[in-house]
Amino acid sequence: MQHVVFNQKGGVGKSTITCNLAAISAWQGQRTLVIDLDSQGNSTRYLLGSDTTEDQPNVAEFFEQSLKFTVRDKPAGDYIVNTRWEGLDLMPSSPLLDELHGKLESRHKIYKLRDALAQLADDYDQIYIDTPPALNFYTRCALIAAQGCLIPFDCDDFSRRALYALLENVAEIKADHNPGLVVEGIIVNQFQARANLPQRMVKELIDEGLPVLQPYLRASVKIRESHEQSLPMIFLDPRHPLTQELVALHDALR
Repeated sequence: MQHVVFNQKGGVGKSTITCNLAAISAWQGQRTLVIDLDSQGNSTRYLLGSDTTEDQPNVAEFFEQSLKFTVRDKPAGDYIVNTRWEGLDLMPSSPLLDELHGKLESRHKIYKLRDALAQLADDYDQIYIDTPPALNFYTRCALIAAQGCLIPFDCDDFSRRALYALLENVAEIKADHNPGLVVEGIIVNQFQARANLPQRMVKELIDEGLPVLQPYLRASVKIRESHEQSLPMIFLDPRHPLTQELVALHDALR
């Protein structure tokens, strides 16, 4: 299964959700790949930590080769690196993604990622794609390539307003480019169960018939420790309540 994690609003937990769901897939014995399409590289740093190097293969090099006149492109697998956890691989990000954006868009390379996932389909059970906080070339590539879309939502009014436009954009890409694309669900992140606003906001989304997933992911300072140590929650503290919520959310996607 190929999942794109997408929200046009920044700071909603895309990279955190991407890496933690992927880590759980690998922990459960599935062959898993993360593709980091965000030039900020948060997923790359989360999974590689101090092992990140400037000369490692990366997703920008994968896209860049399509701009060159070569007889045959290198296979997508050449741009993938191993993480320290068995069964969890990464196609790292690069700041060069920003420089390539306009060239790739003008040369109509929008289907390159879809072709890459077709190459990798037999190698991985689960593929998770982290996207930039914008509906740009790379996000469209991911939505055209993937089978499912996961939408992080952090329970504030700005996120809610952005959500409706996001759903319209996904529906348009589904209609024009990827009829098999489904919205797997809205992931409620940083949920404060004792606060009235998050409870009311989530209830209204459910009442509108939107696919809100359960369980909701609680707000926890433990996730900051997870980021700092470059350890997804399942490897940092498997028994933590947030870890258990992530595992239950992961298993609900099957």
